[in-house]
Amino acid sequence: MTNLSEIREQSARAAEAVCEAARLRAGDLFVVGCSSSEVIGDQIGTNSSLETAEAVFEGIYGTLQKRGIFLAAQCCEHLNRALIVEREACEKFDLEEVNVIPQPKAGGSFGTTAYRRFADPVAVESLCQKASAGMDVGCTLIGMHIKPVVVPLRIPVRRIGEAVLVCARRRPKFVGGERAVYNEELM
Repeated sequence: MTNLSEIREQSARAAEAVCEAARLRAGDLFVVGCSSSEVIGDQIGTNSSLETAEAVFEGIYGTLQKRGIFLAAQCCEHLNRALIVEREACEKFDLEEVNVIPQPKAGGSFGTTAYRRFADPVAVESLCQKASAGMDVGCTLIGMHIKPVVVPLRIPVRRIGEAVLVCARRRPKFVGGERAVYNEELM
């Protein structure tokens, strides 16, 4: 039996740690890919669980909402990893809306939950590398959505449920040469 309150708490702690480590600000875009199958200890794509995805979503979304950060929920490969965002984020980041409504077995339980919970959800095919940070819960591959240069983050939370957690943030590109001086706060 999966402990949903523990999963919700792990998700919230992880999102908080990423926001702090990545120095996110209100208005930033945060991408999450989540395999509910992996969270409950099964292989990705084999045992989608809405209840589990809802617990992960609640922990992360509650944390991001308090900070004014937009969530982009990645769908599974059956929807070519399309993402669900609020219409406001779609417009702010100049993303192109596509027509699909995720379902647990075609889009994944996490994307389905986001679609059901957002006030004005839209699907987009790509974030065009506009996310500032993100969480990959269960090997869902989110790196392509984050602004270059993607840097891995090590946070105290290593798993959500049984799923391996990999987190990342963006770092501005270094330009210049051997005489260049860099802002340590952006590294």
